[in-house]
Amino acid sequence: MDNDKPVLEQTTEAISSAADATKEAVKTAVKKVKKAAKKVAKKVMPKKKAAKKSKKAKKAAKKSSKKSSAKKSAKKAAKKKKKARKSKR
Repeated sequence: MDNDKPVLEQTTEAISSAADATKEAVKTAVKKVKKAAKKVAKKVMPKKKAAKKSKKAKKAAKKSSKKSSAKKSAKKAAKKKKKARKSKR
């Protein structure tokens, strides 16, 4: 310890230097984690060519969804008619 400086000043300097050191350590750790996460993401993510759907596949998916939605609405209408008949009795 330095006898020329007051104790309070010495302790504040020590605390601030410790805080700066931990701050730097956290920064480097975060950088390493981000870099590792990017590497993992590259391995896990599918390739761009495989991820893109062809136009034909998209059109087919739209058609099938339209058909299924029409079927569902028809079923719902039939159920409503049955309920209406029962409630009239």
